[in-house]
Amino acid sequence: MLKMLSVLHTPELLHTLASMGHGDEIALVDANFPALSNAKRMVRLDGADLAAALQACLQLFPLDTFVPDPAFRMQQVHAPDEIPEVQKVCQKIIDRAEGRQVPMKGISREAFYERARQAFAVLVTSEQRPYGCILLKKGVVFPS
Repeated sequence: MLKMLSVLHTPELLHTLASMGHGDEIALVDANFPALSNAKRMVRLDGADLAAALQACLQLFPLDTFVPDPAFRMQQVHAPDEIPEVQKVCQKIIDRAEGRQVPMKGISREAFYERARQAFAVLVTSEQRPYGCILLKKGVVFPS
């Protein structure tokens, strides 16, 4: 155990997040997402829901400020404009972590799958709620 880190900051997650560079994307997905067949690298956070996994990631890196859309959410197939509760919770976590509003851009299920295949890593959670799938683009950590 280490001070100031979440129990979700596993060695594998820490290595993955530290290895990512500016502009790299990570997909955080629910338990139904076919991660093994759609991931270059897969990190499992069994037992964690999407909100907890998202919070653990955003404690360690900022979102990209050089692009208009650094966060994406998978749209529902039959109701693309309707935002599921799990994504509303994630939106609050993102805004709080960034200290500003950073609206997640909705993308189709097919587009999400394609982005996940290209992502640096796919982080698999135990999220049970449908459409618990988001993508984040890592930003620059500036010196203090």
